[in-house]
Amino acid sequence: MTQSALHVAIIMDGNGRWASRQGLPRAVGHRAGARAVHRAVAAAAERDVSDLTLYAFSADNWRRPLPEVLGLFRIFERTIRSETATCVAKGVRLSVIGRRDRLPSPLRTAIAGAEAATAAGGRGGRLHLRIAIDYSGRAAIDGGELLPDVDLLIRTGGERRLSDFLLWECAYAELLFLDDMWPEFDGKTLDQALTAFHNRERRFGALPGERAG
Repeated sequence: MTQSALHVAIIMDGNGRWASRQGLPRAVGHRAGARAVHRAVAAAAERDVSDLTLYAFSADNWRRPLPEVLGLFRIFERTIRSETATCVAKGVRLSVIGRRDRLPSPLRTAIAGAEAATAAGGRGGRLHLRIAIDYSGRAAIDGGELLPDVDLLIRTGGERRLSDFLLWECAYAELLFLDDMWPEFDGKTLDQALTAFHNRERRFGALPGERAG
């Protein structure tokens, strides 16, 4: 790794809009988004990223139509199962953050299996992949469930807000908002985001040209 290891967090936004713009059902966009997850994880594992946290489903997303929610959960289950072998092979640790008691049993089973199978990963500079499902940053703060500080937060889809994601951990994160929809995300997008990050001066409250001690 050529740079210090980073915690990158991504709000994966724009699946439905990507599909709608092409005259396709929203479900097609969500499936395309799952393929983008695979690309993002593969790219992060090859770059100076030690932690990658992906926002898949917020606690507020329960407000969506139930058929769409259940469809998302089926996609999550298939994606987690399919990514487990890849994570094991690459030494990537996979964890899920957020509430689990409201998730369907097959999804909970897939999560438990993936976490057990990849528990030995994420060491020695390897990637720790976290997927946030039924997640609320406010609830995480109240519950004391805090992660490493985020260095770079990326949001796709053109929106410019945190949407209750890693609120504590993003206190000094660099924020990057992209107009690209999540299904368009790939290794090149990640490289551009990391280049933008490394070109910024992070002062943590200190004066320009100085670092907080």
